[in-house]
Amino acid sequence: MGNKLIKWLDERLAITTLWRVLMAEYYLPKNINWLWSSGVLTILVFVILVVSGIFVLMYYKPDAKLAFDSVNKTIMMDVSFGWVFRHVHAVGASIMFLVLFIHMGRGIYYGSYKAPREILWVTGFILFVLMSATAFTGYLLPWGQMSYWAAQTITTLFSKIPVIGPDLVIWIRGNYIVEDATLTRFFALHVTLLPALIVVFTVIHLYALRIVGSNNEDGIPMTKEEKKEKGIPFWPVFISKEFFVMSVFLFFFFYLVFFNYKFAMDPINFEPANYLQTPPHIYPEWYFLSFYEVLRGFFFSETLGLIGFVLSMVIPLFLPWLDTSPYPFISAKHRPLFRIAFWVFVADFVALTILGKLPPTGLFAWLGFIASLVYFGFFLALPIISKIEKKQAASGGVR
Repeated sequence: MGNKLIKWLDERLAITTLWRVLMAEYYLPKNINWLWSSGVLTILVFVILVVSGIFVLMYYKPDAKLAFDSVNKTIMMDVSFGWVFRHVHAVGASIMFLVLFIHMGRGIYYGSYKAPREILWVTGFILFVLMSATAFTGYLLPWGQMSYWAAQTITTLFSKIPVIGPDLVIWIRGNYIVEDATLTRFFALHVTLLPALIVVFTVIHLYALRIVGSNNEDGIPMTKEEKKEKGIPFWPVFISKEFFVMSVFLFFFFYLVFFNYKFAMDPINFEPANYLQTPPHIYPEWYFLSFYEVLRGFFFSETLGLIGFVLSMVIPLFLPWLDTSPYPFISAKHRPLFRIAFWVFVADFVALTILGKLPPTGLFAWLGFIASLVYFGFFLALPIISKIEKKQAASGGVR
């Protein structure tokens, strides 16, 4: 019966061909490390977020008068194991960005954005933006004090856009302030449109990956024949390693869920939103702190701060065209100057994240300004580094 069913489906959906193309005859280079598992971990965490989100959605009330109690009373105390699903969802949101940063950092270090993988990088970057939008809309839903005022502050930024800014803010909020209409709009985006777009672009991203194939630590391109001779099949060899990494990851994930979940929940957000009491220091979740610090870094000009904030989110998209270094200068393993710049960039990103939660006054304000300049300096230095490496390639000085 099983064979007949498979044959019946194969005649109509070509599932055998699909399995062969996507799994059995898809080969990966041998010289890759555990960082290549960060991609499948993002899919795993997204699935966890969707499943836990569905359970939370059953009891959540997208109403300004009911939202806070529906989360902190109904879900956390009245529903059996409701606190588990809320912790899973909150921890999952934070871990998603940790995995995304590792995944994108791996791509930058090993040159996975370079030709012919530009579409792969662009779709991956769009997924990062969509994940950010999903996290931002979800942050307002508990209707706590910090989430409310963070939404109030971030949406106010759009008012700085010439001509359409003030009207755009009202359209986003559905009111002159963050109110019940804003909560309803953010809820609709968070549970419908944004997840659907994430699924669509994930499919496109994986399709682009299957076309060009995975990169490797050396960044050396391989033909289809070389991949088949020297590579390892995705099924069953590589997928077994993926399952091992996912198992270890899940131990770490559920340790955080049950024993250290507080890092994903700001204590101030356990206070209901108060329109009349502004927190002394407003800040977003940790995964937005670096970009938020760029916004505050240009403290002497709100316009420059807004421009810097937008550019900080957009400029990584153009990485494939800023870095024009020729083959074999693809992986940072063979690019000493780029390797130094990369680790300076990582250290600067961490510094921006730390500074983003500190008051933007005195020394902290100037450190934020310097760190913001270093952030942009990495991308602006790539054309110069590329020219140096082109000269090295022309002179034969390749490591």
